[in-house]
Amino acid sequence: MKLLVYLLFGALILSSCATRRSSSTVLKNPSSTQTNTSNRNSSGTTNTSVRKPTSTSGLSYIDQFKDIAIAEMEKYGIPASIKLAQALLESGNGNSALAREANNHFGIKCGGTWTGPSMTKSDDNPNDCFRVYSNPEQSFKDHSQFLLRKRYEKLFSLNKNDYKGWAYGLKEAGYATNPRYPELLIDLIERYELYKYDLPESKSEKIAREVKVETTIEKKEEKGEVVQAEQIKSPVRMVIHEVKTGNTLYSISKQYNVSVDQIKQLNNLSSENLSLGQLLVISK
Repeated sequence: MKLLVYLLFGALILSSCATRRSSSTVLKNPSSTQTNTSNRNSSGTTNTSVRKPTSTSGLSYIDQFKDIAIAEMEKYGIPASIKLAQALLESGNGNSALAREANNHFGIKCGGTWTGPSMTKSDDNPNDCFRVYSNPEQSFKDHSQFLLRKRYEKLFSLNKNDYKGWAYGLKEAGYATNPRYPELLIDLIERYELYKYDLPESKSEKIAREVKVETTIEKKEEKGEVVQAEQIKSPVRMVIHEVKTGNTLYSISKQYNVSVDQIKQLNNLSSENLSLGQLLVISK
């Protein structure tokens, strides 16, 4: 009888220990599961993407000109993200000679009906004439006027927050010769989250804007204000380098067979210090 009691008592002790071990395992599992899923996105797949670096000059440039880009978007439907990305590329974050000396951020030439101040600079020809603006905002507005022509007309039928459609449409219409131009724009837009400045519009607002743009283009055509695009702006063919780990101005100059001084001059660099993700204009 005593033996039976001892056996029952031992079984109760073993059962209690097993229960405690089971409870301990259950308490640990939620923490472990949370850790494993904390890096997963809404679809349940692991998010291993790493956001590309931004540069201080790029962020400062965007902050300075986002309002005028948004205003032009509301007026004509050009996504603010597209205009800002184009400006970043074509002006080298505002550091190009044209941007600094002429407030010209898009390389607009003197062609057409331009009667304002100008400056000469080597481009397609040794002494090409470029427009000089009183302030950068005028350059942003003039860029919109440049796009208001038959060549780009179908782009204005896109939604004003369709930055990918605009990026590929600009290349298709001959705005740039660089085959990677759309990808360059999209990369900048997503890196700097420029899409947050693109505002959607209702169907009625879109129709009204399209009519306004179409009318504007027709009036410019009738007045003879629209000359060949190439006379006003050469297709963008620039070479842009994104600073990567280990890059120096010397190594970059050797990579593209240009001088360090040329890179410094094009990008208004006072020293040879570079930051990861910085965009450098190599040639235009």
